[in-house]
Amino acid sequence: MSHSRIGPADVRPRHHLIKSALLSSSLLSVVGGCASVPLEQANSLKSYEGLTPGEGQLTKAKYKVVSEDLTSTKTIYIEPTTISAVAAQSIKKSSDQALVANVISRALCIGVSDRFVVVDKKENADLVVRATVTRIVPTDPAVAGLSFAISQGASFVVPVPVPRLPMGLGGLSVEAEATTRDGKQLGAMVWAKGANVLTTSPRVSQIGDAYSLAASFGDDFSKMLVAGNTPFKGLPKLPSSQKLQSNLGGKHKYQACERFGRAPGLKDLAASQLGMPPSWTDKPAPEQNQQSPRQTSLNDRTRGR
Repeated sequence: MSHSRIGPADVRPRHHLIKSALLSSSLLSVVGGCASVPLEQANSLKSYEGLTPGEGQLTKAKYKVVSEDLTSTKTIYIEPTTISAVAAQSIKKSSDQALVANVISRALCIGVSDRFVVVDKKENADLVVRATVTRIVPTDPAVAGLSFAISQGASFVVPVPVPRLPMGLGGLSVEAEATTRDGKQLGAMVWAKGANVLTTSPRVSQIGDAYSLAASFGDDFSKMLVAGNTPFKGLPKLPSSQKLQSNLGGKHKYQACERFGRAPGLKDLAASQLGMPPSWTDKPAPEQNQQSPRQTSLNDRTRGR
C-alpha cells in the first residue's frame, strides 16, 4: 500500500487560506464589533441640567463638574452602588447583579483616593457619591464560549490576535453624582458603553462584559472628580502607586474602601484570558453576600428627597 505524503507545498496554500479567512473575519468584526448601549436616565440624580456631551472613542456620556467648588472639598463617602429595576430584569442571578454593583463602588473608591480622603461615615464627608446601574446588556455565554474556543484554535494556526465574534456582546449604562452635605450637585455623569470585539475578552457569563465595563465607569467618574474636568480628553496617564496597588489586589489606601473588598488583580486577568466567569475570582462586597444590592425604581430616590 502506498502512502501519500503531504509536503510543504501542500500545506502552504491551506495555511494561507485559513489566514485569509481569519483576517477577513477580523475586518468584519471591526466594522460591526461593538455593542450599542443607549444613554439612559433612572431619575436617581438630583438634577440633569447642565450636562455636557463628552464622549470617548467607545463611550457615550454626558457629564457636569463644578471644578471651582470641588477645590474646597477634602473628604468623600462612597455609597454602595444600586441597581435599577430595569437593569435587574436582564440578569438572572442576584449575586451577579451584586458583583457588577460592587465593582463600580470599588473602582470609585480606589479612583477618588488619588485626591480625597475616603471616610466610612456619610456625616463626616464633604462629598457623597451615589451611582446607579441603569441597564445591563447581558453577554451571551454560549457565543462568548464559542469566541474563546475559536480564538484558542486559531492561535495554533496564525500567531495573530483574533477578534471575538461580533454577536452576543454585552454592555452597561450607569449614572452617578457627587453632592455636598447640603445637597448641592458638584459632579454628575450619565454613561454608557458596550463591549467590543478587540479589547473586551469573552467570558462565559451573563455579566462577563458588564463586569469589565463597570471598572471603566468607576475610573471615568473618579477621574472627573479628581481632575475637576472631563475624563474623555487628553492622553492616558500612568496610574498612581496607590491605584496600582489596589487594582492588583493589595491593601487600599483608605480603610473605608475595604468594605468593597479587595480587587482580584492578576487572578482575574488570567481568568478573563481563559474565558472564566467573573464570579470565579471575585465576590460581592462582604455585606452584600447575604443579600442582593438594593434595587431602585425609576423614581424612588427622587421621592425620598
